[in-house]
Amino acid sequence: MKQDKAIVVRPSRESDVDAMLAIYRRHIHRGVEAGVDDSDTPQPDDLRERRKNLKDKRFPHVVAIDGEKVVGYAYVVLFRKRPAYRYTVKHSIYVHHDHVGQGVGSLLMRGLIDACAAAGFRQMIGYIDADNAASLALHERFGFVRVGLLPAVAYRYGRWADTVMVQRSLGPGSTTQPPPPPLSTR
Repeated sequence: MKQDKAIVVRPSRESDVDAMLAIYRRHIHRGVEAGVDDSDTPQPDDLRERRKNLKDKRFPHVVAIDGEKVVGYAYVVLFRKRPAYRYTVKHSIYVHHDHVGQGVGSLLMRGLIDACAAAGFRQMIGYIDADNAASLALHERFGFVRVGLLPAVAYRYGRWADTVMVQRSLGPGSTTQPPPPPLSTR
């Protein structure tokens, strides 16, 4: 795996939105066959507002930069909206297609895990296409374990696809320990 030392992970900026959206749209378009309506694909203003809302609530939203070019991004959202789940986040990572297999996903994952732990989150959850061996391997390398299989939940390219649910603890402890101080979710 090639890992370019010039790639830096930092919090996202508004100026990164167009590049992030281009990466996201390519992933979405490659996820379904032609002719499937994807009219709910976010527009630049949608992504700007989503990014602002996440940052206002202290949810990590990071980009990988190679020079001045955004080559990937990652973020978390609440796993569930109910207050009992306020310490658990669901993450997403997207890497530019020209940089897949070059260590960008690993850099983003490390940055995201560190940011989530620093923000006081306790668990990270991910949903991965069962056919995405590279993503499953990445998550395994970072200590995620498979905790569930959602069979036949996606339909693309003429077949049903499974999704694997993964989870990683961000801190020591057990289910009997009291929670850390409350997070601000305003």
